[in-house]
Amino acid sequence: MNIPFVNLKEQYNRCKDSIDAAIASTIERSSFITGPDVLQFENTIASWVGSEACASTGSGTTALLCALKAVGIGRGDEVITTPHTFVATTESIINAGATPIFADIDSTTGLIDIDQIGEKITKNTKAILFVDIYGQCPNITKIRKICSLNNLYMIEDAAQSFGNIFDNKKVGSLSDLTCFSFNPVKNLGAMGDAGCVTGSNELIQKVKEYRDHGRTSRYQIEKVGYNARIDNLQANIVLAKLPHLDGWLQEKREICRYFNDSLKNHVEILETEVNNSHSYYVYVIKSKNRDKLKHLLNENGIQTNIHYAVPCNMHPAFKKYHTRCEITETLCDKILSLPCWTGLSDTEIEYIAETAKKAAAQCG
Repeated sequence: MNIPFVNLKEQYNRCKDSIDAAIASTIERSSFITGPDVLQFENTIASWVGSEACASTGSGTTALLCALKAVGIGRGDEVITTPHTFVATTESIINAGATPIFADIDSTTGLIDIDQIGEKITKNTKAILFVDIYGQCPNITKIRKICSLNNLYMIEDAAQSFGNIFDNKKVGSLSDLTCFSFNPVKNLGAMGDAGCVTGSNELIQKVKEYRDHGRTSRYQIEKVGYNARIDNLQANIVLAKLPHLDGWLQEKREICRYFNDSLKNHVEILETEVNNSHSYYVYVIKSKNRDKLKHLLNENGIQTNIHYAVPCNMHPAFKKYHTRCEITETLCDKILSLPCWTGLSDTEIEYIAETAKKAAAQCG
């Protein structure tokens, strides 16, 4: 049996007619950047997540950068964040002119250790940029309290958690600003790069200015901004997929519950934070012999991945900001992501679980 880590063709086939119609309509109307397509996208996403407003962007990375700029993050500011994430989180802080301050993570979930956040706050701290790693949120209530007590902006990197629910509210309505990615491999993906930011009308208006060259009107440039606009083609593809998302997420949750039940006595399982529905961007296990486990699974036709092999606090590009985060560094040597895409057959799901159990036994 041969099981890839992701299968984008399977997802496309499930809503082919809707996607093809969205692409054809965009081409027919020759509407490729800005205009009614973008307005519909932003209104639909804002309504779906329950936020006041939405600003579309060209990627999840530019969503982060424009969000940071919108709240005034710049030179001399510090932003507390997690080292266990894709590099876009850290590089956005640096590109905004600020300093990333790394708080270590909770080893049981991979999420930022909220108890450490308070220890990292200084007079220069302006925001907490936390990450919904693997598809679930840290304790939003606790982070909100810290931000309120210290007059900090609360920015959520939700690149992996579109559709997740925390305490009966959808991600996108929980923080001052929430940044999403619609990278093709995400649960709700475009066919290229795309992203957005959700939040209050006031802050989203500022995001919109930064994402469009700092423009406040057609001929008025008020600030130095970016070309970070979404392509209408990608916006319409995402909207074509959106009606299918709840079903896809439910399917992924059932797959991952099966994995939890099957593997819990054979490998270490990452825990789900209380009050999360979990959107399972990826399904992650831990093994002290991770590399051997990965090799054995690959030999048996199961493709895996590592999210993320190098902590952000250890990348050479961020050497200036290096600090020890021992829990993150230990976790990154143990984690392994298994296939959990929608469309996996029962036979494939069972094969992944049984093969992983046998491989784990061989690893000792």
